[in-house]
Amino acid sequence: MAAANLLTRSLLPALNPHPSSHPNRGSAAAAVSFPRRHHGRLSSVRASVSTASPSPPPQPAAAAGAPKHCFRRGADGYLYCEGVRVEDAMAAAARSPFYLYSKPQVLRNFAAYREALQGLRSVVGYAVKANNNLPLLRLLRELGCGAVLVSGNELRLALHAGFDPTRCCSLFLKFYLLRGMEWIIEQSKCVCIFASGGMPFCCCILFAFWMDYRCIFNGNGKTLEDLKLAAESGVFVNVDSEFDLENIVRAARATGKKVPVLLRINPDVDPQVDIFRDAAILMVNYVDEIRAQGFELEYLNIGGGLGIDYHHTDAILPTPMDLINTVRELVLSRDLTLIIEPGRSLIANTCCFVNKVTGVKSNGTKNFIVVDGSMAELIRPSLYGAYQHIELVSPPSPGAEVATFDIVGPVCESADFLGKDRELPTPDEGAGLVVHDAGAYCMSMASTYNLKLRPPEYWVQTTTDIPFFLVLISWGICKNPPVEEDGSIIKIRHEEKLDDYMKFFDGLPA
Repeated sequence: MAAANLLTRSLLPALNPHPSSHPNRGSAAAAVSFPRRHHGRLSSVRASVSTASPSPPPQPAAAAGAPKHCFRRGADGYLYCEGVRVEDAMAAAARSPFYLYSKPQVLRNFAAYREALQGLRSVVGYAVKANNNLPLLRLLRELGCGAVLVSGNELRLALHAGFDPTRCCSLFLKFYLLRGMEWIIEQSKCVCIFASGGMPFCCCILFAFWMDYRCIFNGNGKTLEDLKLAAESGVFVNVDSEFDLENIVRAARATGKKVPVLLRINPDVDPQVDIFRDAAILMVNYVDEIRAQGFELEYLNIGGGLGIDYHHTDAILPTPMDLINTVRELVLSRDLTLIIEPGRSLIANTCCFVNKVTGVKSNGTKNFIVVDGSMAELIRPSLYGAYQHIELVSPPSPGAEVATFDIVGPVCESADFLGKDRELPTPDEGAGLVVHDAGAYCMSMASTYNLKLRPPEYWVQTTTDIPFFLVLISWGICKNPPVEEDGSIIKIRHEEKLDDYMKFFDGLPA
């Protein structure tokens, strides 16, 4: 399990304790809702108004407990992503294989965390190592995420994506006129973000949130160079070991900056019980002890850790609401700001890895579906035997035999497979085949083995079923109106080409 962390505002290298104060931060929690039409039906869009005083735990709602899935089989037998046939995406893609995301699914996943965190001061720190796509990072930053980083280059990328490690907003108000104008009132400043054509207005919403955009630098091998960058940027730095602390002090002295630090504590808890609750109980005891010594602690970091249903068996797994409710009262009772570090649970189920079938073969004892994707683009199954659900994009040909197959790629390596022992209809050459739940630890771990250059990435964006209030909580960061055409497929990363590879050798001796 991820270690829990405590953040002290006793900043390095000034390590002397000082009296702490914990003023009560009064607030209220409420919710407003309004209807919007979806295919002729009324559905509710819920807008949360939440700050930080104690409040009854929110009850799990459909949006928070079980967001709908973006990839679904249609009545016509084709696989769809948000109403778009994956087969059509294959026709539009620059090349195969490629990664296909649902932008609305990212918003729905974030909605589950935002709803669960009502009534708490919180930081949703996205684990950048899960997927470092730049447009994705910008979207999560616009929604209000911080960034959890494990390398200097991830920090540089987060800064480039617009994350501000020092930014914190205790309250903001926002009015939104759908397909009209968006106005933000933030600390007595009024800003008009955009004006779009179409309807003059559909609705007007008021929002108030306590939001924190902090960046957190984790990892057990931070270099002095990277720590200096973190110090200059105001990033929270996790203290992983004694030598790590020494290097943080050196970086603080070299830059003349005070560094906010997280103290890593590995609680000895039984993994068979509610580990987050048990770990939080241990952590708040440490909070009490450290505060009694005169230090001021403001943050409790419980890390990430929520899983997803990789096997697509409709397993009932803990939700963000379940996670937050296990620690809610403990956090409120100590007037702490809660940090969580989701990666997989935010992004994994938003994406499929889309392949094209090259052919089908058998060695007499085993059947194989050969595709153009490989371990180079998606290594999890080969690297540690991970299971990811696989299915065909289109209905099988009439009379296609159902058999058990290994799905393998063209890489010259015995470990090159995407799945083993999968029961599938025998596909035709050129048929589409997808590996589900490929949003996390797939493209970010892709390589150029066998000079299989990294693939393009796309996402489907649509206004259908998007919780609009989530797009609004960017309070001025987002410059693009959330008014998009249903079913548009947008490239969010170019495919690598051989010319890109050859540039590494430009100017070198022949």
